[in-house]
Amino acid sequence: MNNSNSNGWEKLVVSPYDVLKNIRTGMSIFLSTGVAEPRKMVSELILASGLHYTDLELIQIFSIGEAIDFKDPAPNRYRLKTFFSGWIADEAVSSGRVDLIPGYFSQIPQLIKSGQISVDVAFIQISPPNQAGYCSLGVAMDAARQAMQQAHMVVGEINPNVPVTYGDTFVNIFDFNYLVRSTEPLIYFDRWEIDPVFDRVAANIASVIGDGSCVAFSIGPLFDALGKHLVHKRHLGIHTPFFTDALMDLCMSGAVSNRFKSIFQGKSLTSYALGTPKLMKWLDGNPLVEFQSVEKVLNPLMMGKNPRFITVIPGRKVDLSGMIAIHEGKSNVSMTPGEIINFTTGSRISNGGLTIFGLPSRNRAQEPNILMSIENYPNQIAARESVDMVVTEYGVANLKGRTMRERAQALIEIAHPDDRLNLIEQAKEKHILYQDQIFMVDSAAFYPADISEKCTFKNGLEVRFRAIRPSDEEQMRRLFYRFSSESIYYRYFTQVTSMPHSKMQKYVNTDYNKTLSIVGLIGDPGHGRIIAEARYVKLDDPTLGEVAFIVDEKYQKKGIATFLFRLLSQQAKEKGLEIFTADVLSSNTAMMRVFKKFGATNIALEYGTYSIEIKIEELFKKSA
Repeated sequence: MNNSNSNGWEKLVVSPYDVLKNIRTGMSIFLSTGVAEPRKMVSELILASGLHYTDLELIQIFSIGEAIDFKDPAPNRYRLKTFFSGWIADEAVSSGRVDLIPGYFSQIPQLIKSGQISVDVAFIQISPPNQAGYCSLGVAMDAARQAMQQAHMVVGEINPNVPVTYGDTFVNIFDFNYLVRSTEPLIYFDRWEIDPVFDRVAANIASVIGDGSCVAFSIGPLFDALGKHLVHKRHLGIHTPFFTDALMDLCMSGAVSNRFKSIFQGKSLTSYALGTPKLMKWLDGNPLVEFQSVEKVLNPLMMGKNPRFITVIPGRKVDLSGMIAIHEGKSNVSMTPGEIINFTTGSRISNGGLTIFGLPSRNRAQEPNILMSIENYPNQIAARESVDMVVTEYGVANLKGRTMRERAQALIEIAHPDDRLNLIEQAKEKHILYQDQIFMVDSAAFYPADISEKCTFKNGLEVRFRAIRPSDEEQMRRLFYRFSSESIYYRYFTQVTSMPHSKMQKYVNTDYNKTLSIVGLIGDPGHGRIIAEARYVKLDDPTLGEVAFIVDEKYQKKGIATFLFRLLSQQAKEKGLEIFTADVLSSNTAMMRVFKKFGATNIALEYGTYSIEIKIEELFKKSA
C-alpha cells in the first residue's frame, strides 16, 4: 500500500450514498456471500435515507448477515433471493420474506454467466489492494467473479479485515466502477459446543477414515467433534465446501498433507470459510488453503478424481432399508439435498470413496432416529444406494453390498438398545428379517464396544479385532465354508457339512454375560472380512471358562491365534475367570503349540483328545 496514490485507484473511492444514487427501480443486485457480505453497503442500502427506488432484487448465494435479518420498513423496496433455505435463512424463507431458488450450487456461476439469473449491480467485499493493484475476494468464492463480469456496475467494499486468500481469489482494483471503504468486522461464528453423544458418533466415523483419505467437511457439532478424532491420521486431504476452525486445528496437527489428492495436490480446497477471528487470521496469506469457485469445489467429477474421497453428512432419521432424511430449516446447517447428491456422486466415482451419514441413535426428545420407515419425513436422500455407512454412538453399520435383511440387522445393532426389540418385531412383520430371528434383549445393552484392537502380523498383514455381532452371521457362514473338512472337525469334533441361518444365528447371538466371542477382520474399516474367531463360554463354576479358536487356513501360522488368546485372556481376567479349559484333538498340533506356549497344565489324553487347563493369572505372569 506504500504506492497507493501512484496506482490511481483512490479516485474510485466514493461514499455509499454516491453509489446508491445510481441504483434504479427494478435492478438486480448481487451481494457477496456469507462472511464476505459487504456489510457497509448492505446496511446503507437498507436505510437508503432520502433515496426513492422500489422493486429491487437482491441475490445472495446463502445469507447469514444483515441481508437476511433486515426488518424492511418499506416492504416493496426490495426482495432477497437465496439458494439455501436452512439455518439462519429458514424463518425468512418460511415467512415468505425471502425467495428460495432450488438448485445445485455448482451450477450457480453458469446461471449467472449465461444471464439466466440477471445481475445489474454487484456489491463485492474485497481486501485492500496490494502494490500491484490486486485485491483478494477473501473467504467466499462462489459466483462473485461471474457476477462482476455480468454487472453494469461493480462496487468493491474495501475492508482491511478481509483475509488475503489464495486460489482464484484475486481481482484487479480497476475491475470496479466504484470503491467504498469499510471497517466493519466480518461475520464471525463461535465454535460449536460438542455434545458427548456427538463426540462418540464422531469417534466411530473417524475409525473408518483411513490414512490418505480425502475428506469433505461441513459445519456443525458433528464436524467440530470429528476434527478432534482425526488428528492422529496421516496424509489426509481436504476437499470441502466450508473451511472451519475444526479444519484449521486438523491442519495444524500435522494430519493433513493433501499428498495423495489428484487435483490441487498439496492444497486444502474450499469455497467458503466460517469461523472465529483466529481462523480468519490463520487463513490470511496462507498458501496451503486454496479457494476456488463452487463450480469446481462442488463438482462431483472434480471430487471423484481424488482417491478415497470421504463424504460425511449429518443425518436426521434413517430407516431399516438405508433411506436417509436430513435436517431441514434451522436445524440444517450443512448442505442442501442437491449438494448432498453432488458429494455422494463424487464419493461413488472416487476409487475407494465412501459416503457416511452420522447421527445420534435418539434425538434430544429421546425419540428414535432409526425407524422402520421414514416415509413421512421430508428432505429425504432418494437414492439409498448412495449410503455406504450409517454411524451412531453405538457403532458403524456398513450397508454397501448388503441385502435388505443384512442392512436391517446392521442398523438395528447401532440403534439405541431400548429401541432394538421394537425394530426387530417391526422388521419381522414386514418380512425383512427371518421369522425365527433371535434377539437377546439383555445383550443389546452389554455389547463390549471397548474391545477394539489392531495388530500387524507377518508380511504386513493388518488385522482388526472386536466382539462378534449378530450381523456377522453371513460373514461367519462364509468363514465356515472356506474351511477344509479337517479344520471343521478340529473345531466342532464332528463332520459338520452345512451352517444354515438356523444354526449360525445361534452362534453369533451371544449372551455377553456368559460368552465372549472376538473376531479378527482384514480389509478397510467398515468393509472387513472375518478371518478368525475366538471365544470362551463360562461353565457352571464361574471361575472356569471353556475356550476355542478358529483361524482361516490362508492366514494360519502368522501369530493370529496367539494374539487372540492374549486378548481373550485379558477380557476373561477382568470378568473374574481364573482358569481356561479346552479339548483339543491330538492331531491338532498347531493349537496344542499355542496352548503349551501359554503354560497349559493338567494335560490328559483320552480317546485321541487332550483335555487341558490354563491358569489365567499364571499366563500373565509368564507374559510379564
